[in-house]
Amino acid sequence: MHVHVMGQNCEAKFWLEPEIELSVNKGMSVVLLKKAENLVIQRQEEIRNAWKTHFGG
Repeated sequence: MHVHVMGQNCEAKFWLEPEIELSVNKGMSVVLLKKAENLVIQRQEEIRNAWKTHFGG
């Protein structure tokens, strides 16, 4: 289970399991990465539920 975070001309991918962890960074600054990670942490339940609805499970 993972989530992509898109920015202007940049993207990051975070694994959600077994724990939230950066998988890929394509041009995102350290500051934006930290903001993105915090957002994923804050909204992880919503993201997990959306994943399960979309992909099943």
